[in-house]
Amino acid sequence: MNNPHSVKAVVSYSRVPEVAARELREQFTDPGISFVLFFCSAEYDLSALADAINVHLADMVVVGCTTAGELTPDGYGQGCITAIGFDSTDFAIEAASIECLDDFSLTDAQTLVDQLIHSCCEHEVAEIKGNTFALTLLDGLSIQEEMVLMNLNSALGSIPNFGGSAGDDIHLAKTHVFFKGAFHTDAAVVMLVNTCFEFEVFSTHHLQRQPEKLVVTRADATSRCVFELNAEPAALEYARVTGLELDQLTPDVFALNPLAVKLGDEYFGRSIQQVGDDLSLKFYCAVENGIVLTVMEPKGMLDNLNHKLTQIRGSIGEPQIIIGCDCFLRRLEAQLSGFSEEVCDVYVRNRVIGFNTYGEQLAGMHINQTFTAVAIGKRRHD
Repeated sequence: MNNPHSVKAVVSYSRVPEVAARELREQFTDPGISFVLFFCSAEYDLSALADAINVHLADMVVVGCTTAGELTPDGYGQGCITAIGFDSTDFAIEAASIECLDDFSLTDAQTLVDQLIHSCCEHEVAEIKGNTFALTLLDGLSIQEEMVLMNLNSALGSIPNFGGSAGDDIHLAKTHVFFKGAFHTDAAVVMLVNTCFEFEVFSTHHLQRQPEKLVVTRADATSRCVFELNAEPAALEYARVTGLELDQLTPDVFALNPLAVKLGDEYFGRSIQQVGDDLSLKFYCAVENGIVLTVMEPKGMLDNLNHKLTQIRGSIGEPQIIIGCDCFLRRLEAQLSGFSEEVCDVYVRNRVIGFNTYGEQLAGMHINQTFTAVAIGKRRHD
């Protein structure tokens, strides 16, 4: 018989770190819970929150990150902390940190992954092959995601991997990941999750391509800044294709007028972060000279979500939990378009817990304006 408490999702809405950490601990009543993954608002006093977590969850391994909004058992949250506890009977979870992203090599990635696999094997929960996925949380303002993810993906081989970039409630100042009892910047945490339950890693978006194309004619790939599109000042050209004035270019506009790059037969979002004083556009994802950006239009988020989650249920059955990395621009779109409550209902029905990100990660790629997740079912692997 399955352990009815294999995965436990909890939330605290207290803004007081001591109270929030204590409320999380009080909800983790199953003595088998040994690993906790949390997502919290950057509005907390993070030093005080770390101290409180270290006191109240001292008997557990704890990792997490700051967010641009939380996905709680009640739907969208803001200014709170939500967490997932995993029972050690059904989950072997090992975590490792990357504490200097710009020096993380393929050799480092292979060493890290080998250590995680070795540690997971010692728990004897399930074979690694076919029963394991990786989850990464990265500093969302580090501008290092692409190289780190590429190296990790190579080292992981056939192990599916996904994750999200930490946020800071859209202040764009400093984002954090939590490991070893403290919050860190310019860092990442990698979780290897080995389980006897069926699961599926997936990603979906509702962006539809439009005729307009924008060629990046001058950019600085290091800073993700585009200075020219179609040989014109980038912000002016983007304003032209969206039919707006320069002073109207805000995060609301970026959410409703996304861009994407075509890789193979698929389109992957490349979201704009902000407009520079020099009329440049800074992006959340990698951009470089010569790439072609396609103007996209968001259509039917709810239909897209429901369709994808119906597919997931058909594949693995009723989910125990879905750990979701949902781009904050999707949440902004839902708010602007008036269907936030409907999205919340979908997330609650499907047991989605996670956070709104500054970028999502899938199979070594850094992408934007997606819902990227793992669904963990109730059925055990044969």
